[in-house]
Amino acid sequence: MEHIAALLLIVGCSGNMAECRELPAPTPVYETFEECEAERPVSMRELESEAPRVMATCVYVDPALVYDDAVLEWDVTDDGKLTATLEPEPVTSFAVARNEHGRPASTLMK
Repeated sequence: MEHIAALLLIVGCSGNMAECRELPAPTPVYETFEECEAERPVSMRELESEAPRVMATCVYVDPALVYDDAVLEWDVTDDGKLTATLEPEPVTSFAVARNEHGRPASTLMK
């Protein structure tokens, strides 16, 4: 399995920036952040016909992060900049194990 160091996020917005949506990046993942940064302008040019305003950013991927449990959060700031982070998904529930082997729970806690 390859190591993923960066994700390329491309967003297309209306002319007044009131509505924005993610656009499919030609190559969404990179083994180095520098590769992502080098490809960013090329990918933006490929998608410039998809929306009046096209923005892109490379998002650092923490190697300790479990990708299945991550959420890409992005926003376009009031001054028109695209910001994004890859965050661990918040834990909303958990499972409790049960002892069904007949041993008292007190012996399991030692």
